[in-house]
Amino acid sequence: MLNRYSTTQLSFRFFIIAVTISITSTITRAQDVIQSKQYPKNQFRYPLDLPPTTAGSFGELRANHFHSGLDFKTNQRIGFPVHAAYDGYISRVRVQFGGFGQALYITHPNGYTTVYGHIEAFTPEIAKYIRDYQYKNQTYEADIAMPVGTYKVNKGDVVAVSGNRGASAGPHVHFEIRDTLTQETINPQLFGLTIPDQIPPTITAIGIYHLNGNPFSDKTPKEFLAVIGANGNYHLTKPQVLNLSGNTGFGISVIDQNSASINRNGIYSLELKLDGATMYTFAVERFAFDQTHAINAYIDYPAFITARRWVQKCFILPGSRISLYPQSINRGIMAFNDDKIHEVEYVVKDIAGNTSTLTLKVQSNTSADSAIPEKPTGTLLHYDRKSEFANDKVKVSIMPGNLYDDLDFIYSAMPAKPGAVSLTHRIHNKLTPIHDGYDLWIKPDVNLGANADKAVIVNAATGSIGGTYEGGWVKATAKVFGDYYIKIDTVPPIITPINIRNGSNMKALRAIKLRMSDNLSGIKSYVGKIDGKWVLVEWDYKTKVLSYTFDNSIAAGKHKFEFTVTDAKNNVSTFTAEFYR
Repeated sequence: MLNRYSTTQLSFRFFIIAVTISITSTITRAQDVIQSKQYPKNQFRYPLDLPPTTAGSFGELRANHFHSGLDFKTNQRIGFPVHAAYDGYISRVRVQFGGFGQALYITHPNGYTTVYGHIEAFTPEIAKYIRDYQYKNQTYEADIAMPVGTYKVNKGDVVAVSGNRGASAGPHVHFEIRDTLTQETINPQLFGLTIPDQIPPTITAIGIYHLNGNPFSDKTPKEFLAVIGANGNYHLTKPQVLNLSGNTGFGISVIDQNSASINRNGIYSLELKLDGATMYTFAVERFAFDQTHAINAYIDYPAFITARRWVQKCFILPGSRISLYPQSINRGIMAFNDDKIHEVEYVVKDIAGNTSTLTLKVQSNTSADSAIPEKPTGTLLHYDRKSEFANDKVKVSIMPGNLYDDLDFIYSAMPAKPGAVSLTHRIHNKLTPIHDGYDLWIKPDVNLGANADKAVIVNAATGSIGGTYEGGWVKATAKVFGDYYIKIDTVPPIITPINIRNGSNMKALRAIKLRMSDNLSGIKSYVGKIDGKWVLVEWDYKTKVLSYTFDNSIAAGKHKFEFTVTDAKNNVSTFTAEFYR
């Protein structure tokens, strides 16, 4: 393998000169906070009439994504009025099983769109519009583009009621400000919607990665060093001069808190300096949603998967394409090869400008000159081109943009699992992230016959990823590496009624409630009907309870309720019960 980092064998003097030029030309500072442009400070208001306190910060590290807004607390209650942050019109509403649950979007004349998620209820006018859409299209989940300019609002108008819908961990309002043209989400605090904060970030550990010309992987030699300190001043728990050689990357474990909440949040910016010159900058100013999964390139992904340890790498993988790196020299990778002592400094800030620093002394070693990159033991896949692996039982195809670095791809086959109709295929390992997905084909070891359309590919850790039978192979899109095999799904979903059975008197009940589940391929769709007519059955993400709430269309007397569930392989179950109102 070529030494992809050979350019780092340059003098530190070159680095210092180059980084000075880069900082001057690519980033600006406002109130000592790194940002690429200025945003209007006096136009938007807070979405709630509560003292601003947050449970989550913009850009905060979450599993598989950067947090895209501010989570405003609502005193652990639902039901607070949600106000339009500025003049505009309601441009989009969304109802979904997970995610925001219910969300509302307002487009403003100043070029921005605000988003309000996890809301409990819309205004009556908007609620009726959504319900009419759901009945017309016979769907619970809905993503509706509203007629432009029809539903106008003024700054401060009540547009919704706060809630706890969707995939939320507690009552709050998720609030975003997006660039209307690009749909990039932007840090709301840059618009003046600040949170009281006089607390600098807390540094808990640093990481050192010995790269030496090799791609970053779970095999990269690394070490973590504990850190102590307070009030923004941190140092190694064990003071020492670090003896480093060759191409080296650094990382850091750090959290932040504001003065209004006990929640641990994310930082705003991180700079890594070498002898006073900035080598690397990270700042959560704005990002596009198709970039957010690249958090797995930003963090030490193997450390997170194996130990749930959040380490933010201060070097950039070559296949990572996100706008959160406003500046770097050699992607933040440093070459220690001149036998001199150098100073490495971390500068960590929250958006209020509170700063924490940690400085290291490094003894550089010329032994890096003799470092030889490791040769691949498997198949070398490149991050910047289409990569393929195939044998007579399995095929893998990864398009450019899905690997963050070159990969020494390892494949192995293992015995079939109970009920499987193929071997178990180990597609590399779960410690290497994929940005979007890759195509995976597996050949069954038996003739599937009439069950070919019931075949699915199963990830041994997470379950079915679906699949279609094509020319003797089962094909699916996989999101992660891991162990995969084929199973056949001929079992229909299970419907479990909660408060209804045949002959039930439902006069005193507000709703019909039931649950559904599936053993393998997953629920594809469900339909509820009363007396042969479609009715709206809502599905709660947290309780997994489905409910139809009675309305005036159901008159007194005898009725027939029918509920049908179809899984991803078109296995169907139906529950039917007559009831009285």
